[in-house]
Amino acid sequence: MKCVFSLLEKTWVGAPVLFTWQKTSGNYLAVTGADHIVKIFDRHGQKRSEINLSGNCVAMDWDKDGDILAVIAEKSSCIHLWDANTNKTSQLDSGLRDQMSLLLWSKIGSFLAVGTSKGNLLIYNHQTSRKIPVLGKHIKRITCGCWNAENLLALGGEDKYITVSNQEGDTIRQIQLQSEPSNMQCSGMKTSDRTSAAGNTISMVIGKKVLHLLNLNDPGSSTDIQFKHNHGNIVSYNWYGDGYIMVGFSRGTIIVISTHIQEIGQEVFQFHDHKDSLTSIAISQTINKAAICGDNCIKIHDLTELKDTYAIINLDDEVKGLGTLSWTDDGQLLALSTQRGSLHVFLTKLPILGDACSTRIAYLTSLLEVTVANPVEGEPPITVSVDVEPNFVAVGLHHLAVGMNNRAWFYVLGENGVKKLKDVEYLGTVASVCLHSDYAAALFENKVQLHLIESELLDAQEERETRLFPAMDDKCRILCHALTGDFLIYGTDIGVIQYFCIEDWQFVNSYRHPVSVKKIFPDPNGTRLVFIDEKSDGFVYCLVNDATCEIPDFSPTIKGVLWENWPLDKGVFIAYDDDKVYTYVFHKDTIQGSKVILAGGTKVPFSHKPLLLYNGDVTCQTQSGKVNIISLSTHSFLGRLQEVGPGGLRSMLTQTLMLKRFSHAWELCRVLNDHAAWAELAGACLHHMEVEFAIHVYRTIRDVAMVMSLEKIKGIEDYSLLAGHLAMFTNDFNLAQDLYLASGCPVAALEMRRDLQHWDSALQLAKRLAPGQIPLLSKEYAIQLEFTGDYVNALAHYEKGITGDNKEHDEVCLAGVAQMSIRMGDIRRGVSQALKHPSRVLKRDCGAILENMKQFSEAAQLYEKGLYYDKAASVYIRCKNWAKVGELLPHVSSPKIHLQYAKAKEADGRYKEAVVAYESAKRWDSVIRLHLDHLNNPEKAVSVVRETQSLEGAKMVARFFLQLGDYGSAIQFLVMSKCNNEAFTLAQQHNKMEIYADIIESENTTNEDYQSIALYFEGEKRHFQAGKFFLLCGQYSRALNHFLKCPNSEDNAAIEMAIETVGQAKDELLTCQMVDYLMGESDGMPKDFKYLFRLYMALRLYREAARTAIIIAREEQCAGNYRNAHDLLFSMYAELKSQKIKIPSEMATNLMILHSYILVKIHVKNKDHMKGARLLIRVANNISKFPSHIVPILTSTIIECHRAGLRNSAFGFAAMLMRPEYRNKIDAKYKKRIETMVRRPDKSETEEVTTPCPFCTFLLPEYELLCPGCKNNIPYCIATGRHMLKDDWTVCPHCDFPALHSEFKILLNPESTCPMCSERLNFAQLKKISDCSQYLRTEVEQ
Repeated sequence: MKCVFSLLEKTWVGAPVLFTWQKTSGNYLAVTGADHIVKIFDRHGQKRSEINLSGNCVAMDWDKDGDILAVIAEKSSCIHLWDANTNKTSQLDSGLRDQMSLLLWSKIGSFLAVGTSKGNLLIYNHQTSRKIPVLGKHIKRITCGCWNAENLLALGGEDKYITVSNQEGDTIRQIQLQSEPSNMQCSGMKTSDRTSAAGNTISMVIGKKVLHLLNLNDPGSSTDIQFKHNHGNIVSYNWYGDGYIMVGFSRGTIIVISTHIQEIGQEVFQFHDHKDSLTSIAISQTINKAAICGDNCIKIHDLTELKDTYAIINLDDEVKGLGTLSWTDDGQLLALSTQRGSLHVFLTKLPILGDACSTRIAYLTSLLEVTVANPVEGEPPITVSVDVEPNFVAVGLHHLAVGMNNRAWFYVLGENGVKKLKDVEYLGTVASVCLHSDYAAALFENKVQLHLIESELLDAQEERETRLFPAMDDKCRILCHALTGDFLIYGTDIGVIQYFCIEDWQFVNSYRHPVSVKKIFPDPNGTRLVFIDEKSDGFVYCLVNDATCEIPDFSPTIKGVLWENWPLDKGVFIAYDDDKVYTYVFHKDTIQGSKVILAGGTKVPFSHKPLLLYNGDVTCQTQSGKVNIISLSTHSFLGRLQEVGPGGLRSMLTQTLMLKRFSHAWELCRVLNDHAAWAELAGACLHHMEVEFAIHVYRTIRDVAMVMSLEKIKGIEDYSLLAGHLAMFTNDFNLAQDLYLASGCPVAALEMRRDLQHWDSALQLAKRLAPGQIPLLSKEYAIQLEFTGDYVNALAHYEKGITGDNKEHDEVCLAGVAQMSIRMGDIRRGVSQALKHPSRVLKRDCGAILENMKQFSEAAQLYEKGLYYDKAASVYIRCKNWAKVGELLPHVSSPKIHLQYAKAKEADGRYKEAVVAYESAKRWDSVIRLHLDHLNNPEKAVSVVRETQSLEGAKMVARFFLQLGDYGSAIQFLVMSKCNNEAFTLAQQHNKMEIYADIIESENTTNEDYQSIALYFEGEKRHFQAGKFFLLCGQYSRALNHFLKCPNSEDNAAIEMAIETVGQAKDELLTCQMVDYLMGESDGMPKDFKYLFRLYMALRLYREAARTAIIIAREEQCAGNYRNAHDLLFSMYAELKSQKIKIPSEMATNLMILHSYILVKIHVKNKDHMKGARLLIRVANNISKFPSHIVPILTSTIIECHRAGLRNSAFGFAAMLMRPEYRNKIDAKYKKRIETMVRRPDKSETEEVTTPCPFCTFLLPEYELLCPGCKNNIPYCIATGRHMLKDDWTVCPHCDFPALHSEFKILLNPESTCPMCSERLNFAQLKKISDCSQYLRTEVEQ
């Protein structure tokens, strides 16, 4: 709240001042202090007059209209009267000789009551100047009083009496009180029906503690309301609302009580506003506010929400304390006196005057101050001081206008500040003014004057400077007007809205409405406007197509309309009243035409007037002279989406679609990620004919059909045709038809109805638009009628559809005629048509109809003609026409018909024909039965059972063999027929269990059957068979016991089966039992290590198996079985590799040496002595691993080294061979040559080729497998034994061992098997590997 002015006269200092506001208008404030002068100020703090008194002012009061101020003073019998209209003071002699103490103007009429210190009374009628003195009204000083609305005067005095008198001074009633009354007020107390008679209650404070209520209509029902002593004295009280009283106490407590007869004195609300003291309460029911002062501050409360503090005014300078509060009647100004003699006036409510042009707004911020701002563009506000308190404010792009009555003051809003331009006098009192860039338009006395604002700045023609509307000959009255950049627009009492083009200086458009137009609100361009007629109905008028749309749910209390100034929201506007803002959207282009929709409503705070709408934010002017921005609830999607749940996002999506904010809707759909939301957006795009955006959406949700359909129509310029297509896509077919018919391509309506199979509508349209399509439509309609069972109309439309020149079309129609004729009972015509018709399908369909009608002969005839032999034969069977059935049987494929024929032939005793028919019908049980029972052909029966696996047939054959005593065959066929129990019993009875066991083992049989056999063999002490069947039924412990009891045989099959049992069982006890057996713990005879190896493999204990394999391989190696040792190590290597287990280095090394030895034979055979020599050197260097063939291997090494030119190596190994332990074992044919080599040594040696290491590229001899540079074991080539090279890498596709690609190809030319895994291989299967990094990862333990 703003302080308008403060008064502090030197002569007032030290004592509180007395003041009173002018009633009604509040334009004047009368103030007096200790200087014996009443000073009268206007509402801006300017002194207008003063009244000199003979002494201190005792009392002063304004009459009910605020025209006369009456003042009484000490030591004077005169009453001073100041006339506000003439600014003159007059004196009235009271005629009273004692000191005047009270002054009161009546509420009705112009009666002035004056009380004296001795209890006398004077009633003065100012209108007639009649004075009525009443002596002895009270016997002591009259201290308080009030008039009620019926001109009854209540007075209270120090004599503790209350008197009630009429306007003539006659005492009507006199009441004695307990104590002296004060602060008397008059109001209406609520009665039992919650109504209040005007002024029926007199209230007063008695003894500063009690509030006394006196009902003038019932003096005996007076009420004393007492309060707690700790609240202090009653300082002030006020009536308000529907019979409520707010009471203020000296210690800061405020209590609200009710005066309803049933709750009188009841406390409604209590609060403590001030900590130390409270001095005054003032209530303004006009603005619904209460002001309470104390503790050097004023607190303002809203009467509807007393617990909330509306505003606080701090007065820290007033150290002596505060005095009295008083509002003007309009609640605009609040005055406060203080204990030190000052007076402060605060502005509590401003007239809400404001205007907007584009995004610039102007609004009243003080009584003589207007602020111009542009909140959208962020321009700093400009404050304009004006000369008068304005009645209207208008703003343009560059100007400001304020004014009152018939005058307006214009200001230029320049870059350098505000400059007063001029003032204009109009020919009548101005109702409103509109400004734009260069022109102003003022409405006064139902006329509009359009004139230039700055005529001297424009080189304007004289007639373009000003113009008065309407013209003299036009008898209408202008009720409203608006000004845009291009047009002056006004509405009249006869309902005409005129557009006057400023540039052309002439009328360009006129629209006539049935009733008068009260208000108009154009959009920023002026091409659309909202107008309100005298019925308070709202409409949107579009200048472009001269069309109007009624605004739905338009409240009759609407005060104004604002259009959206955000450039992308052209169709959005708001309508507002005192409580709410309603958001509307004008949709110009929809498939349903132009329309206005209500998007939603937003609550507006009290006394907020909307001035500007921009992007969902409404800038409002408030009573306090400030602006407040309210965000519309319909634009909540402009906030933070991350904090909103799915439900909130969905409602936001609905808002965006109503407002046509498709880009925002896209973002919401992207956040929701819900197909239904995308579909809703796509539907809205179709509704608003936004084809490109709809394509974008449908492409996102991958609706290919809609994308393709919209792509086809997006270039259509015919509005109605495009809208028709879109209406059809949204399933509004009636609307689509209307739009198609209104377009340049009406036949599209026919095509739509035809595609929708709306044949009635299509035929009606075809008669008018395309008669040539009637036969085609008749045919389609007939098909639909046939489907629904309306055969009579279907026949008629089929006949109408026959053209005579379209063969394919006519065939369909004739087929329909044939079928409908049969259905209608004209069988002869229908059959004739069907037989003539080329279609097989027609004959089948007609045959089916006839069959249902029990016309078997005709049906069979048509089936046979249509080559439907199965159906024909079936119908002939129903006729018992077996001869015809026999003729058709070669062409029949249906087993059912063959079965029926077979049964008939069997009944006739013709078994061979019956067997053939049963075979065709796939009834093998019957075939077997006839072969066994009637044709005496068991071989054929057995053959059929074996082929078909027929269970029933197998039982029959089993019974047949049982009768012949062939128990083995009988058991076999019983098992085949799943009769295992019977087969087992038979095998037991006739000692055929081996046969049964062999058969049952090859079948998928239950564990019970296997167990039965096992128990049988167990009883017979046949351990191997018992163990085998215990294994099959999963009883591993018993199976193992039986296998271990078997005597050892040459092939040791029992041990192999025992290992398999332990492998399947995965049981630790059984494993230990088996290991003990193999190690000889149980019988003292250790078994071959190969069984332990197989056990570990079966148990998947690959590490143990690997160690065992190394031992076995070593034994094989010692025995000279090098190939066996190699294959064993290779298989173990491959198994460990597949299980991703590190290979033991000993295994890898042994495999490499054995493989090198095996390669020797291949290369020597191929006469490649160098490779053979190098490999033999590697083997000879590890000769201890070949104890059985040391001498032969060394001999071969010496010979191959000599052949390859490696004489020094040959000499070294020859010297080794000459040792005593080897010398006598040398083959005689080589002994002499070797001795010669030793005696005459030749130490020449071909140097070994060096090649790079694949790990580090260090050059090392090609047969060296350990790199000196990086210390890595290098993979070796399985074709040559050399180390691998990065750029010549391949692998065997079977065993995945590496080889040099070039060498492997050469090796495979004669060999065609892999030297490592011995699998068949040709060089075409080899692939050179460019990236060998995966093979360089070590798989061997280092």
